[in-house]
Amino acid sequence: MDEKKDSKHLVELDEYLKTGSHIGTKFKTGDMKRYIFKQRRDGLKVLDVETIDSRIKIAAKFLSKFDSNGIIVVARKTYGQEPAKQFAKAVGGKAILGRFVPGTFTNPNAKKFMEPKVVVVTDPEADRQILKEVEKTKVPVIAMCSTNNNLTTIDLVIPINNKGRKSMALAYFLLAREVLKEKGEIKKDEDFKKKIEDFEYKMKEGQREQPRREQSGFGRGRRPDDRNRGFRRR
Repeated sequence: MDEKKDSKHLVELDEYLKTGSHIGTKFKTGDMKRYIFKQRRDGLKVLDVETIDSRIKIAAKFLSKFDSNGIIVVARKTYGQEPAKQFAKAVGGKAILGRFVPGTFTNPNAKKFMEPKVVVVTDPEADRQILKEVEKTKVPVIAMCSTNNNLTTIDLVIPINNKGRKSMALAYFLLAREVLKEKGEIKKDEDFKKKIEDFEYKMKEGQREQPRREQSGFGRGRRPDDRNRGFRRR
């Protein structure tokens, strides 16, 4: 990636376009309507790249307020696991990849019990079991959300293509870099020695890209409530 960019943005906005970060699904929820820029002729919804960029900044600033070992990132889907793993490694947090074991956050006697201070979710639809459990702990949730996602239990949204291999690599790369800058662990972009490619799921020989699943997510969860977790949701 060319590190040259204007000072206003985290990366050249064209990078979001190249990685398909702005491409949503054919479905939209009422919660996500505000983040949709337009609809393509094929029905796919398009997210606003300026908003993607600004929300990553906001999320990084918020995450920087927590002790690193209290940051837990979760990813059940294949394309999100490597980006989430590398993010956790970079900021000193923890990653839960693949299947989530119920009780991990709520049962102190669980084998791998954790007490998160903040949770980063890769896909609210795929990671819905975790969201059910986090809701009981009243821990704040930041989530990568596509146009089909409901925002019940989500406190801060990063509207982005959460199903793409390259878009997730870019998102977690930028989020990790900005968290470290906000914490003062690095001073400038060039001090972050990782590359976007380091965050990307590596395709195996003969493996094909996963087809896009146009899931609506309708019927999942309840309507948003008015719980106060210490900052304004969404």
